[in-house]
Amino acid sequence: MISGIQRSVLALLVFFSSSQILMAQGVITPNDGDKVVILGNTLAERMQYFNHWETLLHHRFPEKKLVVRNLGWSADAIDTRLRSQDFQDHGHTLVDHQPNLILAMFGYNESFAGEAGIPEFEEKLSNFVDEIKALKYPSQSFKRGSYEPQIQDKEGAPKHDVRVVLISPIASEDLPNRGITAGTDNNKNLELYTAAMQRVAKAKGVPFVDLFSPTRKLYEEAKKPLTMNGIHLNFNGYRELAKILDGELFGEPKASDVKLGQLRKEVAEKNLQFFYDYRAVNGFYIYGGRKEPFGVVNFPAEFEKLRKMISVRDERIWKVASGESVPKEIDDSGTGDFTEIQTNFKNEVYITPPEEALESFTLPEGFEINLWASEKDFKNLENPVQFTFDGKGRLYVTTMPSYPMYLPGVPVDDKILILEDTNGDGKADSEKVFAKGLHLPTGIELANGGAYVAQQPNLMFIKDTDGDDVADVYQHRLHGFDSADSHHSLSAFELGPGGELYFQEGTFHHTQFETPQGPERVANAAVFRYEPRSEKLDVFVSYNFANPWGHCFDKWGQNFVADASGGANYVGAAFSGDLDHPRKHPGLKQFLVKQWRPTCGCEIVSSRNFPKEMQGNYLLNNCIGFQGVLQYRFEDDGSGFAAEPVEPLLRSSDPNFRPVDLQFGPDGALYVLDWFNPLVGHMQHNLRDPNRDKVHGRIWRITYKDNPLVEPTKTALQSTEELLTTLKTYEDRTRFQARRELGSRKKKEVIPAVDNAISEIKTDSEADQHLLLELLWVKQHHDAVDVELLDRILASKDARARAAAVRVLCYWRDRIDEPLAKIQTAIHDENARVRLEAVRALSFFDSQQALDIAVESLIYDQDVYLEYALKETMETLQNRIDANGKAVSQNDSN
Repeated sequence: MISGIQRSVLALLVFFSSSQILMAQGVITPNDGDKVVILGNTLAERMQYFNHWETLLHHRFPEKKLVVRNLGWSADAIDTRLRSQDFQDHGHTLVDHQPNLILAMFGYNESFAGEAGIPEFEEKLSNFVDEIKALKYPSQSFKRGSYEPQIQDKEGAPKHDVRVVLISPIASEDLPNRGITAGTDNNKNLELYTAAMQRVAKAKGVPFVDLFSPTRKLYEEAKKPLTMNGIHLNFNGYRELAKILDGELFGEPKASDVKLGQLRKEVAEKNLQFFYDYRAVNGFYIYGGRKEPFGVVNFPAEFEKLRKMISVRDERIWKVASGESVPKEIDDSGTGDFTEIQTNFKNEVYITPPEEALESFTLPEGFEINLWASEKDFKNLENPVQFTFDGKGRLYVTTMPSYPMYLPGVPVDDKILILEDTNGDGKADSEKVFAKGLHLPTGIELANGGAYVAQQPNLMFIKDTDGDDVADVYQHRLHGFDSADSHHSLSAFELGPGGELYFQEGTFHHTQFETPQGPERVANAAVFRYEPRSEKLDVFVSYNFANPWGHCFDKWGQNFVADASGGANYVGAAFSGDLDHPRKHPGLKQFLVKQWRPTCGCEIVSSRNFPKEMQGNYLLNNCIGFQGVLQYRFEDDGSGFAAEPVEPLLRSSDPNFRPVDLQFGPDGALYVLDWFNPLVGHMQHNLRDPNRDKVHGRIWRITYKDNPLVEPTKTALQSTEELLTTLKTYEDRTRFQARRELGSRKKKEVIPAVDNAISEIKTDSEADQHLLLELLWVKQHHDAVDVELLDRILASKDARARAAAVRVLCYWRDRIDEPLAKIQTAIHDENARVRLEAVRALSFFDSQQALDIAVESLIYDQDVYLEYALKETMETLQNRIDANGKAVSQNDSN
């Protein structure tokens, strides 16, 4: 008897032997006027950003006037597709589209079930073919607080025959320079699942296209990588894939005089407008649970217009494909008008001038505030939402005049500005536009020589490569983040101590994304953790937040998460243990008693300019009711923290003042970002209310008069040795800048210098133990696993360092020997916070041994955080142990 692997290989050999013949004749021919719908995962979704294949399609068949709609969605699978509530009412089900030809691109996400999952996959795929032929393509949505999915689809039947082509996953690619082994890890299973798809296609009598084999060959022959992360193709990768897919589907191409460049531009414009429709932000207000009372007024006309605009672009594609000329300007004059919206805002709208707004502030004795920048001097400072500083002391800020969402026919042009105080007088005097043409960049963080930027529903990496401070690289880096509510979407970007990027989203959202390690899914709010170097992306916290819009770290790496809408604040270690979708962590104790809501942004005081008694205090913006910066004094609370209110740092009597972000700058001053708007909120007013301000924004600067400012450190201009010295600096944000800069430099330059610095640390003093931790974090930036250094800090005399080292151990667990033994030692630590980190770390395993070690923590005194984390870890582990046992049992029975 032959094994499953042998059967799969034999099937592939039979298929590959006829591949040249299939290339010559193709497997299908579209009919005149066919509507071609693409279904699938991120491979399919990303096709619309590059547009190579669709361009070749129209180029090959100009006379057929084909309509192409890409319904690809990151991490979609044949049986799992998360969407926000009532997505089926938005007009993008298969019943709505009535396709003639469906290209179904699946297999990647399913392949992580391994060889044991192939029989179930084949059965599901066979049913899937029947279902999509009948235009059944349901999605799943979760009500807040429920683990039971709601199945969503539109009833209806095909009005004509539906043809289906099954298309295999592409191969994964190793990227050795970045330590990414996706090809080595994934290709065995991808090959098996490709063969399984071919068998199902044959049994169902539908065409099949193998993309796995030719892409694997492409990688072997390519001089440069064809993927950006080992699994998702880059520009050149999609260009090569387009030729393969075109040839496999339709045979050898025909000669044509039509230039592809102009045709591709027309395809890109059509796909952009369709993307604004299909992946519309604020879906919860368009078709979801909050469409009443406002969305039903304005959105029907908007989407009717947008869909007519898309049809106009289809016609331009057909003309260009046929060799006809089209006007440079697109004529949308016949696509309809918008509904006129009347405001329901009853207060008088008065735009407070900056100098008058300055008089509205109240601060504690000894503090002063000045206007650092405003729309008055910088016209592009419109609706600013998040900012950060670079290594030259310049402030990068995102602006969102397109908020709350795209208006059909009005090009989006949100920006990232670089503002600078060049003469040191405490006011910005220089502006550069770093990036433009963005749509709702709700978050930004700088790292690795560029900017990570929210671009709902994606995360982009934007970079200047020629030194003119104008971005020339716009890369779609991560996909699959929901956009059901544009002010619940990706926000609060914060680079962690080890170079990992954190960002957050709120309730209503149903997010799913692909990684080299497999797909991840989460519904109704989360905090995410992303390692740009290794491409590891996971759900850091799955919790029923309302809208988390704040995240910060103390000097020892403990993190705190602020939930805006409810005004709640949480200790990160307690509820960031791993769990499996759809489970979410239950309610957790808040470390402070809410005074006001909604909050927006948090920061910990670490500046020699501020008074000594304020150091380590927790600052929290609030933007409605009390408009200003609240202040709390931290204290230890067992394994966690507690905070008591003290005098607010800032309050304003100006109703337009909306503080949405805050951060200490290189000079030790606190900078506060002012969205500035008389009208906020989605539930209270129509999203198109004419009183929503789109042209104002301010940045304020708070200093303490009795202490000198901090001498700014321009880390971008420092040598590696100078940066290592900067890691000893008092200010958290200065050390943050130094770590970030070291993380962006070449590994071969940084790591030897770090090793030398480690060798010079001889004492157990707090300063030296903290410096060792800083150096460990620099190694984490570079994914340079150092067990010797890790062990040294795990044995530190400072419990805060030990706790931080356990967090690093958790994320290095797959690269070190016997990680559970090290965690077991931490489980028996005398310090409760170290034990909390150890209990949390155990949740990332799946064995009985891990569960047994977790139980050992019960011999020590418990507190609310330890009890919470232990309960969650034990439930996660027990669920996995039970699932693994069930899978083994089923496999044995087969």
